[in-house]
Amino acid sequence: MQPLATMAGQARRAVRGVLADIDDTITTHGELTAPAYAALARLRAAGLRVVPITGRPAGWCDHIARMWPVDAVVGENGAFWMRYDGASRKLIKRFVADDATRAANRARLAAVGEKILRAVPGTALASDQHYREADLAIDFCEDVAPLPREAVDRIVALMEAEGLTAKVSSIHVNGWFGRYDKLAMTRTLFAEAFGVDLDADRAHYVFAGDSPNDAPMFAYFPLAVGMANIRPFLDRIATPPAYVTEAEAGAGFVQLADFLLKGLTPNMQSTSC
Repeated sequence: MQPLATMAGQARRAVRGVLADIDDTITTHGELTAPAYAALARLRAAGLRVVPITGRPAGWCDHIARMWPVDAVVGENGAFWMRYDGASRKLIKRFVADDATRAANRARLAAVGEKILRAVPGTALASDQHYREADLAIDFCEDVAPLPREAVDRIVALMEAEGLTAKVSSIHVNGWFGRYDKLAMTRTLFAEAFGVDLDADRAHYVFAGDSPNDAPMFAYFPLAVGMANIRPFLDRIATPPAYVTEAEAGAGFVQLADFLLKGLTPNMQSTSC
């Protein structure tokens, strides 16, 4: 990883949007700070497309799509995208699985969750589990005392033994039935909602993240940026981000926003989304 300041000026001026994880990337210790929220608003007001790419649940993403200064949101590690259409005043949703499949999977996920809680002392269902449509989130440090890495690995192994895809974030282990991830649904979102071939345009988008479940995005985007707090997870990320901020979490995201906005051309800065 190279310091953020080393990103070439030509690449920075060509940026058309910012995609970002939420927990410990935009937020800091679970809090969405005023400077981080303002950074989202400033990026969007400057004409950049802004899309959170998160492991957080559908219930949260409904709110985020409607009320945050963003163009869309990908949630539950790629289970869906949501976008609020202001003209029609409708929330548009696109899920990988249909309603019946998600309902059946939730029953199976609940059984797996009970098994994990019995097998790994100190774990808990994530406090936002009730708002999830497609995945199981096991808390290992958000609302419980932080568990050792061995416990996190045990959770992953138990999920995989039940046929789930398992990914580790900075606070949860998420598991789901299916082989999708954050990147797969991000590409779908850009094609369906924005008419953008992301494979062709990936060099024009920055992705910001901080943990192993962001690994597909780090490998895909040449302008991937890690928050400084990514360092403890680097041994779990096959391809680390190209750049890293000096500050951690939300302060790092503000640093990234300031850096990008200073590099925009005047006509881009005056453009509104």
